[in-house]
Amino acid sequence: MITIDINKAKDVWKNKIRDARKPALEKLDVDFIKAQEQNNDTASIVADKNTLRDLPSQVDTATTVDEIKAVWNSMLGDK
Repeated sequence: MITIDINKAKDVWKNKIRDARKPALEKLDVDFIKAQEQNNDTASIVADKNTLRDLPSQVDTATTVDEIKAVWNSMLGDK
């Protein structure tokens, strides 16, 4: 029988999220600056950045591998 270390799985998935969100956050930073330069509303950009920042902490509440894998966001691209 194969046993999965759930804490190790969480760490692996959080690192995968962090790697995938880096370019997404960098793009949002550029979008934020452009929006500020044009005096446009930045609320949705800030909300998107917060969503991406909160993803790793959502992994901590997962109790199964399927729940861990469910923590993802389309802004990160494909799993």
